[in-house]
Amino acid sequence: MNGWIGVDLDGTLAHYDEWNGITHIGDPIPAMLARVKRWLAKGYDVRIFTARVSHSSQEQEARSIIEAWCNVHIGQVLPITNIKDTRMVELWDDRAVQGTPNTGNPVGHSFNGFC
Repeated sequence: MNGWIGVDLDGTLAHYDEWNGITHIGDPIPAMLARVKRWLAKGYDVRIFTARVSHSSQEQEARSIIEAWCNVHIGQVLPITNIKDTRMVELWDDRAVQGTPNTGNPVGHSFNGFC
């Protein structure tokens, strides 16, 4: 596979109820953790995609916390980003609504009722 798969941290890879500060990351979500490990075993480029690294004043602290969490639960540090680029082939995110290409129409529905 050419490109990378983005996996949102809070609410997708790690359990999330509410914001408890930059140093708190919830327990892993078993199904998603297993999926990420399968992708890595197949040699896929998997990256943590999170807004936690979008604030310059806390970016390094957030990266360190996420890296430590990855080491414990995944067994390796994954690249961490908050930026999509042309090599991203897929994004797994609890807040995303997929759109049908070139139509503006949703594939599914909005959990918040915005569609």
